[in-house]
Amino acid sequence: MNSERPDTTASERKTLVDLLADNRAEILRLLDGVTEEEARRSLVPSLTTLLGLVKHAAFAEQVWFHVTLTGRTRAEVGVPNDIDDSFRLAPDDTIASVSESFRQVCAESDRLAFDHDLEDTGTHHRLGPVNLRWMYVHMIEELARHAGHGDILREQIIAARDAKAG
Repeated sequence: MNSERPDTTASERKTLVDLLADNRAEILRLLDGVTEEEARRSLVPSLTTLLGLVKHAAFAEQVWFHVTLTGRTRAEVGVPNDIDDSFRLAPDDTIASVSESFRQVCAESDRLAFDHDLEDTGTHHRLGPVNLRWMYVHMIEELARHAGHGDILREQIIAARDAKAG
């Protein structure tokens, strides 16, 4: 969470927007101070890497705000149908490029959501109708969960680096 005191009496909408922004910042902080190799390092048997988590977070933003909320297709938005593909890194993916993509996707998500009320619904391909309120809450939980995964990976990477240096 940011270092400022949260507005604990804010409106529902402001609370959701602020909490989502805090979790987005946590996702980006996963890449602070790590090398390109460390960001790509696989420490678990899945496709999960620090860089892959940030890339996946952009995918999740797009699925919920750019596709579900707007009624566009994944093909129109340019996101994969297979969730595993959202973690796969291309050879030209870098900390800078993936971070910038995530920032741009989040800015577009905010722009799209701004035009909708919390009660406005979109249609998710598995869940059916979901309102914007639910999308906010889901994205807050999704990003918090992945930030936690990333924190553990970061701890392992930094500890290995420190052990090697020491």
